[in-house]
Amino acid sequence: MKKIGIFYGSSTGNTEVIADKIQQMFGEEHADVFNIDAVEKNEIEQYPYLIFGTSTWGLGDMQDDWEDFLDVLKTIDLSNKKVALFGLGDQEVYSGSFVNGMGELYEQISKRTNIVGHWPTEDYNFVASKAVKNGKFVGLAIDFDNEQKKVDGYIEKWVKLLKKEFKG
Repeated sequence: MKKIGIFYGSSTGNTEVIADKIQQMFGEEHADVFNIDAVEKNEIEQYPYLIFGTSTWGLGDMQDDWEDFLDVLKTIDLSNKKVALFGLGDQEVYSGSFVNGMGELYEQISKRTNIVGHWPTEDYNFVASKAVKNGKFVGLAIDFDNEQKKVDGYIEKWVKLLKKEFKG
């Protein structure tokens, strides 16, 4: 498998924790992790497989470092890449905007790349999310605040799915 670039934006450290867990499940020899606040365009361009992770803030906003990086992201050719997304949110307090940050990131890139790693919504309890398209999340949805016991199992299943997607 070609190397994977995992790029995350994290304000409290939770998204970084998830990015590191994803890297561990792929193996450090197969995946590199970067904080989006210190990334140059060429660092993203060198990877054929990308994983972007963001948290959701307030009533559905994307994490600040990703917001700041969007102008650069728009200039990157993603057409020959496979991109997976993961997003963190709180489905209890912000049930009406659960993982909307991931949905916002999806909207920025979905027309320019091949998005893989869609995730079922069945095991969640939320009212609305911009990250749901055709009945599935556009990537792995994590409620780190309320469902920490499920996190490792979700990541393990998602990484298995991505290993298949990234091979083909």
